[in-house]
This record gives sequence, structure tokens and C-alpha cells, in this order.
Amino acid sequence: MEARIEKIKQQLQSQGYKLTPQREATVRVLLENEQDHLSAEDVFMLVKDKAPEIGLATVYRTLELLSELHVLEKMNFGDGVARYDLRDDSTRHHHHHLICVQCGSVDEIMEDWLGPLEERLDQNFHFQVLDHRLDFQGICYRCNERGKPDSLDKSKITASE
Repeated sequence: MEARIEKIKQQLQSQGYKLTPQREATVRVLLENEQDHLSAEDVFMLVKDKAPEIGLATVYRTLELLSELHVLEKMNFGDGVARYDLRDDSTRHHHHHLICVQCGSVDEIMEDWLGPLEERLDQNFHFQVLDHRLDFQGICYRCNERGKPDSLDKSKITASE
């Protein structure tokens, strides 16, 4: 965790910002809950436990700044709530999501299925894709009336309800 905090600190400094104690508390909460897709309010409630002096506006400003600097990915899963996900430098693209319209769970797909499409876009249209995001909305295996499909490989997705 400390190495990631140091990297984020360097990203901030390269853009003329400091990793203030309030920003660091927010980053630590995001790192500790990396598997979840936290809203600003979720982040605030968790930060408040660690640093009661931090206000909601400070958390909002920190999340927006980190999003602008591409430290975070700001997402909306169709429910009107912005959620935040730390970007992972070890992968070229952001992961994809399976969003259940019944229970609201969000499962992550850690594979990048769009590589061949990106290559075709480059070859056919001379368009260089820098990033993409793919979200599927449907009914998750937990809510599916027919039960769990035998062919589902749950090792390739991670649940964050």
C-alpha cells in the first residue's frame, strides 16, 4: 500500500499538487476498499472514521482531483450515483463490469476482451484507442431464477456487492 501511496503522491506532485493529510486519508480508504465501487458518500463515511475533521466537501474535491489526474476512474452504473475505482497501472485498460439490474451488484471482469477490436480500429480507421470501458447490464447469477449456469467461470470475475 505504501508504494501505491508514494506513486499517487508523485502523480500529484508532477501536476503541482500535494498529498495533503486529507487527500492521503481518502487515498488510504480507496486502497483499503479497492474491491468495492465506493460512492463519494461511502468514501466520506469511511474517511470520517479515520479522520473525523475531514468534511464531505473535501472528500468530493479530492475525488474529483484524483479523477482529473486519472488516478481514479469515475463511473456511473445507471443508478445516478458516481462511483470511484482506482486505476491499476499494471493493466493497459480498465476492467469491465457486469451490473445486475435486480440486486444492484457489480461484478468485475478482469480480462480485456476488446484487444482484437482495438487492433481493427487501428488498422482500418487509423484510430488509436487509449482506453475503453465495457459495462453489461442484466441479471446476475445470484438472482437468475434458473440458478448458477454450469459454464460460469467465477474465477474470472470478482463480486463487489
